[in-house]
Amino acid sequence: MNNESKKPERREFLKTAGAAIAAGFPAIISAQSVTNAIKVGLVGCGGRGTGAASQALTADDYAELIAVADIDQEQIDHSLASLKRISKIADRVKVEQAAQHVGLDGFQKVIDSKVDVVLLATPPGFRPLHLATAINAGKHVFCEKPVSTDAPGIRSALASAELAAKKNLSLMAGFCWRYNNMIEETFQQMENGAIGKTVAYYATYYTNPVKPMPPASTRPAGMSDVEWQIRNWYNFVWLCGDSLVEQAVHSADKIAWAMHDEPPESCVAVGGRTIPAEGGNIYDHFEVNYIYPNGVRAFLANRQMVGCYNENSDYILGTDGTCTIGRGPRPRIEGKKTWTFSGQPYNMYQKEHDVLFAAIRKNQPVNNGKRLATSTMLAIMGRMAAYTGQQLTWEQALNSQEHLYPENLDWKGRLEVKPRAEPGVTKFF
Repeated sequence: MNNESKKPERREFLKTAGAAIAAGFPAIISAQSVTNAIKVGLVGCGGRGTGAASQALTADDYAELIAVADIDQEQIDHSLASLKRISKIADRVKVEQAAQHVGLDGFQKVIDSKVDVVLLATPPGFRPLHLATAINAGKHVFCEKPVSTDAPGIRSALASAELAAKKNLSLMAGFCWRYNNMIEETFQQMENGAIGKTVAYYATYYTNPVKPMPPASTRPAGMSDVEWQIRNWYNFVWLCGDSLVEQAVHSADKIAWAMHDEPPESCVAVGGRTIPAEGGNIYDHFEVNYIYPNGVRAFLANRQMVGCYNENSDYILGTDGTCTIGRGPRPRIEGKKTWTFSGQPYNMYQKEHDVLFAAIRKNQPVNNGKRLATSTMLAIMGRMAAYTGQQLTWEQALNSQEHLYPENLDWKGRLEVKPRAEPGVTKFF
């Protein structure tokens, strides 16, 4: 709930419900108490945002979606229609027309409404601003990955995570693999010494392009640069962070997890664009070599091309064995110890929200904002090294002064597309 609320009846209701849940009993709530439901706001009504809203309402039987924001009314209409087709949650989708906010300032209107939890699912370039605004307003947050596209945004996100802790707010990160029981158990096996000391980690993220850039000839007459770029956000670095940051960041997060969320000393990387694209400024392949203390290495390979070999796997090498995730339906360990996950996998996307809403009910905040920021920074660091062709330290990358998010963003304004980076030419700053 909004910790700064002046309504004691809401706090008392949640305290009672939380105590019941903590004791192992379902919360018993009278019909009159439904007005004290957890109020949810959604910022970004695309597929991921709609999925997050569905999972939020599924996580808590008394959660209600009451406000949404997007740049497009059609997207809002589609999202709400999709949610209302889910019978279990349909009657808790309570977004009146006045609470459907269209435009770049829609996030502020959602946050300013009477919501308790904000789901942030816009393109990642917007997330540092949206996260800071939500936390400053005293809202619990589910924040999709990645949390930023540049280092200044990471520093902002770290400050927001610290403020959330001070305000007793929950901040749930969208790094869903941390809530996958197969992977949780696998990492626990390694933590218990199943492969000995980790010496190397190799992660692959080979996929097709997510949202290819459309030809310039398809751009509607009169559409501004800003609108064109946001509608094709995956092709512009300031909005998506490039494929390494927007997609392969999941692999970066698993690397960070294996390294106990301690940063690398430095990295070098290669990358570029092989398949020509009209417009946009992202690469279509990367490979990053992270150097950790004591000679431990981590390698992250990322490619987005049609007609190529696809794989999303992790290979962890230890002194006493190896762990493989993704090459087959279940993770496995081979070496001195042989192990394969044998449990029943659960939905990691749903688990994130189950944990978040249980934490809110119990008034026991969950805050994984720091690792949301540092795992994102790990991917940004790799992109920086590939773009510049330089070896970069963690401190250099984290303290970079390169601001990708435009100042004074105007929906109808002009916005020059920065040239695609050239290794050895593009400078680090």
